[in-house]
Amino acid sequence: MERNPFKILKITLLSIFLLGLIGCETNKEEELGIENPIEILKESYTIDRFKVLNIIPNLSVNSKLTWSVNDSVISQSSQLDFISPYQKSYPLTLKVETNGAVKTYQSSIKVTKEAANYSKYISNVFDFRPAVGQFTNGIPEYLPGNTEANLINAAKKAIVGANTNMISLGGFGGYVVFGFDHTIPNMNGRDFKILGNAFWGNEANEARSGSCEPGIILVAYDKNKNGKPDEDEWYEIAGSEYFKNTTIKNYSITYFKPDPSKSQVAGDEFWQMDVEYIKWLDNQGNSGYKTRNAFHDQSYYPLWISDASYILKGTKIQDNFYDQSGTGNYWVGKSFDFGYADNAPNNDEGSNIDISWAVDKNGNYVKLPGIDFIKVYTGINQEAGWLGEVSTEVAGAYDLYLK
Repeated sequence: MERNPFKILKITLLSIFLLGLIGCETNKEEELGIENPIEILKESYTIDRFKVLNIIPNLSVNSKLTWSVNDSVISQSSQLDFISPYQKSYPLTLKVETNGAVKTYQSSIKVTKEAANYSKYISNVFDFRPAVGQFTNGIPEYLPGNTEANLINAAKKAIVGANTNMISLGGFGGYVVFGFDHTIPNMNGRDFKILGNAFWGNEANEARSGSCEPGIILVAYDKNKNGKPDEDEWYEIAGSEYFKNTTIKNYSITYFKPDPSKSQVAGDEFWQMDVEYIKWLDNQGNSGYKTRNAFHDQSYYPLWISDASYILKGTKIQDNFYDQSGTGNYWVGKSFDFGYADNAPNNDEGSNIDISWAVDKNGNYVKLPGIDFIKVYTGINQEAGWLGEVSTEVAGAYDLYLK
């Protein structure tokens, strides 16, 4: 078949003309700022109260992001983790800056009432290991044949829900790990309260002093959503003592199981039944003994631990008890400014904790959407005369936003 050269030329010229038109239209779209139909944000999002909404914008280039609600910046991260305890709608603005050019996107977040019936109190205890102490094996009570699981369950019965019972963590490092049936949101101000048995004296010179046995607090967000504090990172609440040179990070102490056949070494005071009862050794080159007193005759070493010794670790803060009488008769435990468990009366704001105080292992503040798990451990290694060791007590905890 013969090809018509004039027909071929005509088709070629027509193709070039059409391509030119398409190019002009494309240039016009670029000039008008019309983008490809890519959805950066959804028109709206819906999430239940106390649930974390994760928004990842559909962006293919590295940009500086600024997330705002009602002109208040709430995040500058590459993705947004949003949580609220309030049933309402939030106007959401995202500003994206790329190579000096700024584009703005609008959306909204509707927070709805959850179907679940959440409790503001502790819902579960995951771990419990007290240090040696005069209330160990007593609060909660150890029964013959009990295992670690039995004692964790006993701690659970004591502090889960609105119960008023408590557990003792013993001396330095003794800890409990518990969680909630929802995420406690990280809002402006203090977010949760930990209950203990701290109290202040009534006299003017005892203001913020009385019996305060501060415990270090760690928090974790259930990022993998499996309901367990397993692979989630822990962050320490940086209380008022965290950055002081009197605080020792990465402190560890070893407690040695007492020999039941060893003769007691009585002290000079009537209450000192055995001043060489339980040996301890720390990683700062210090060692000593925990005294057995006349007021508690059960074993001070956790009876469900069969090992000859065990190690507890954490941040140690300075001793806070002092003998006000000068004769050993009147010991007083002062309260630190903020950020510790069993450090202020339950009816005082001093027992309320702000999630924004959380820091990472390098001491840098972190921005958590909320927390699901809490760990509390005794933060002081001190014997307060006849009162015995300084031991943090925990009598529960609750979310300050869930009513």
